[in-house]
Amino acid sequence: MERWQKSRDGKFRRSVVLAILAVACLAGGAGCNRGQLPRELGEVAPAFTIHKGAQTISLKQYRGQVVLLTFWASWCAPCVEEFPSLLALHHRLPQMQILGVSIDQDPQAYRNFLLANHVDFLTIRDPSQDVMHRYGTVQIPEAYVIDRSGHIVRKYVSAQDWNDPEIFQTLSAALNATH
Repeated sequence: MERWQKSRDGKFRRSVVLAILAVACLAGGAGCNRGQLPRELGEVAPAFTIHKGAQTISLKQYRGQVVLLTFWASWCAPCVEEFPSLLALHHRLPQMQILGVSIDQDPQAYRNFLLANHVDFLTIRDPSQDVMHRYGTVQIPEAYVIDRSGHIVRKYVSAQDWNDPEIFQTLSAALNATH
C-alpha cells in the first residue's frame, strides 16, 4: 500500500510539473510574438468602424496620415499613468493622429475621465472590445503606430513615457517617411 501511495504521489507531482510547464509555454507563445519583431509589423492594420452617437469613426478615414492607435480604459492604472505624456505627445506632434479606443463599460466614467484630464485628441469608446480583439490586444495599455499606407510599423506594449527621446524619434521617422 505504501509503495502504491509513493508511486501515485510521484506521478501526481510529475503531472503537476508538466501541466505548469505546458501552461507556461502556451502563455509565453500567446502573450508575445516569437522572433525579433511582433508578427503584426508590416501587416495592414485591421480595419474597423465604431459608431459614436451620430458620428461614425473608421480607420480608413485616416489613410494618408500616421496614426497612433492606443487601447486604454479610465480604470486602468498604467493607462492613467501614461496619459499625461500621451497628451504632451499630441501637443508636440500635432501632425500625428492619435486615436484612443477606450474599453470602458461605464460611459459616465469615460466622459468624466476625458473632462478631468482635458483630453483633446480623438477618443472613442468600444465597450465590446471588438476593435481591441481584432488587433490581438489582451492587456491594456497597448498602442500601434500605423503608417500612411495603413501598415503597422510599431507596437508598444504596456504604459509608455511618450516623451522618451527614442519613442519621439521613432514617431518622427514614421511621420517623415514617404510611401
